[in-house]
Amino acid sequence: MTDYDVLIVGGGVAGLSAATFTARADLDTLVVNDGVSILHRNAILENFPGFPAGIDSRLFSLMLQEQAERAGCARLDAKVTDVRPADDDGFVVKIDGGSNDGGEDGDGTISAERVVVTSWSDASHLDGLDLDLEDSGSKRYVPVDDDGRTDVEGVYAAGRIAEQYHQAIVSAGHGSQVGITVVHDANPDFYHDWVTPEGYFTNRDREVPEGCEEISEDERQRRARKAHDRLRDYLEEWEDERPVPHPSFIENMN
Repeated sequence: MTDYDVLIVGGGVAGLSAATFTARADLDTLVVNDGVSILHRNAILENFPGFPAGIDSRLFSLMLQEQAERAGCARLDAKVTDVRPADDDGFVVKIDGGSNDGGEDGDGTISAERVVVTSWSDASHLDGLDLDLEDSGSKRYVPVDDDGRTDVEGVYAAGRIAEQYHQAIVSAGHGSQVGITVVHDANPDFYHDWVTPEGYFTNRDREVPEGCEEISEDERQRRARKAHDRLRDYLEEWEDERPVPHPSFIENMN
């Protein structure tokens, strides 16, 4: 059984946003994802800040995934079937099928100190937890506090399953907020995830706080060039993909 600091259920916008922050804070993070994000159904994403003319939804999702992986997050393509408290601390997560980044079998169990739930379409994997889920028609929501904590210590929820607005930018913001909550719960000394110019803290006779990094001007330019080059590669190499149909549409076609 593999141990992780954080296991995130769902690899959509909320899950990958949370994972980016937890992984960058050196928490051993695993995202378990089953299928494709609902974002893949969109024709084009036109209301996410920073993209004046919009961006292809599937390209945006791919970029989110790479960013989380570059931060150090591991990924497992499988279905989470059950989450239960462990005999000691943390949780035991049962998974079914799929493979990880190395192509290894995904059946079995995984232990994690903390669990972040972001997958929305099916919440049955939470039945083993003492959560007071709220039902609304065919959907179930997880009540959370202002920072994404549930009534079960160590379990968090982000995005649509936490009854946030059904928008990519809201899922990104809430996922990031919950990720930061997890970081601070795991390490209260963590300050901010900031990359600052050299001397930002030290020139004021302050130690660089935990979570922050000072970089030289040469390093700033190197990272900026790397970021620009990677974005250019994405835009030049991207091959258009049609949106994923709604499941009910596929059923009607068969």
